[in-house]
Amino acid sequence: MNKLERITDIALPVIGGSVVGLLTTKHAKADFEKYKQPPFSPPKEAFGIVWPILYTTMGIARTITKSSRKDTEANAYVYYSQLGLNYLWSVLYFKFKLRGTALIESYALFASVLLTTVAFYKTNKFAGLLLIPYVVWTAYATYLNAGFVALNNNKEEYAEDI
Repeated sequence: MNKLERITDIALPVIGGSVVGLLTTKHAKADFEKYKQPPFSPPKEAFGIVWPILYTTMGIARTITKSSRKDTEANAYVYYSQLGLNYLWSVLYFKFKLRGTALIESYALFASVLLTTVAFYKTNKFAGLLLIPYVVWTAYATYLNAGFVALNNNKEEYAEDI
């Protein structure tokens, strides 16, 4: 694996997350100001700090697993599946206001992140451990999604699919 491949693997989730963020930031800010938030909701600024760190650690973990002799095609499959689900969630929730669909997708994302973490851990313990904060944050984000739906589903403008 050459240096350009390593940089690309680390940059891909960061760039993808940034693009999704640009597409949904306006909608996300409006949601945080307009709707009830579940207990233990972070300030909206936290997301702009946490996600770049998580995307970077995802890329580093993928680079480590790709460099391992034990890397498998299954690692790539689960990794890119969770990454795609990650990007999709923001678009569903913020852009298209499909809050119920996003909640269901959030459970699928969480399962995919767990599978990726276990697969990476089996390939390289450090790579798997790098994904633990992502597992925790995805669980937390699923809680937030469920809380927003529970607190705001009676508002007609909140969702199109609840």
